[in-house]
Amino acid sequence: MALQSSGVAFRKILSHFPEELSLGFAYGSGVYRQAGPSSNQKNVMLDFVFTVDDPVAWHSKNLKKNWDHYSFLKVLGPKYITTIQNNYGAGVYYNPLIMCDGRLIKYGVISTSNLIEDLLNWNNLYIAGRLQKPVKIVALNENITLRSALDKNLKSAVTTAFLMLPESFSEEDLFIEIAGLSYSGDFRMAVGEDKAKVLNIVKPNVAHFRELYGNILQENPQVVYKIQQGRLEIKAQKDNSLS
Repeated sequence: MALQSSGVAFRKILSHFPEELSLGFAYGSGVYRQAGPSSNQKNVMLDFVFTVDDPVAWHSKNLKKNWDHYSFLKVLGPKYITTIQNNYGAGVYYNPLIMCDGRLIKYGVISTSNLIEDLLNWNNLYIAGRLQKPVKIVALNENITLRSALDKNLKSAVTTAFLMLPESFSEEDLFIEIAGLSYSGDFRMAVGEDKAKVLNIVKPNVAHFRELYGNILQENPQVVYKIQQGRLEIKAQKDNSLS
């Protein structure tokens, strides 16, 4: 379940940052409870991603408000920080281990254009992968292209998961496949990082996955979605080659 009163807490944290966000969301075990050894962690770090249209302008304002959040890169200015953000890793610049409003947080900043590219083309599946799992949206503007890309990312995740499943499967089977997509190319998952991680994400949060994907599954022509039983069946494809 989502942590109680999280909405109020997230809005208070958000108030410490420049307002110009096309999308802001919180994710991970600080937002949705996970099973496994760390499930009872108290005061777990909150993870945020902030999507901004103009990273240079946003970092410029954020440096004025939150100078101490940045590493030594702050002395090189917002343009340099944005260059690092856009050209290294997954196009995200993170400020980790920040105390904000009494909570330990980390936040990543990504440009709206880079996020849309990842959502549509799965360039690296880093932020797109995060958004295939339940997250807490804390800011979303009226960018139609971004909203369409967010929806396309979810539909692509469903279609890809179908290819890895038998003809009949449970909701949980589907959500486990979807949650595992962003880890499929992660070397750490293959060499010993908790392989039950995906299961620990899905099992306590099936209702949140259902909320995220329910409409897409009901409208998907490829499957019959038996909501009451929590099961899905791939529809047989008619072979028209002989007609």
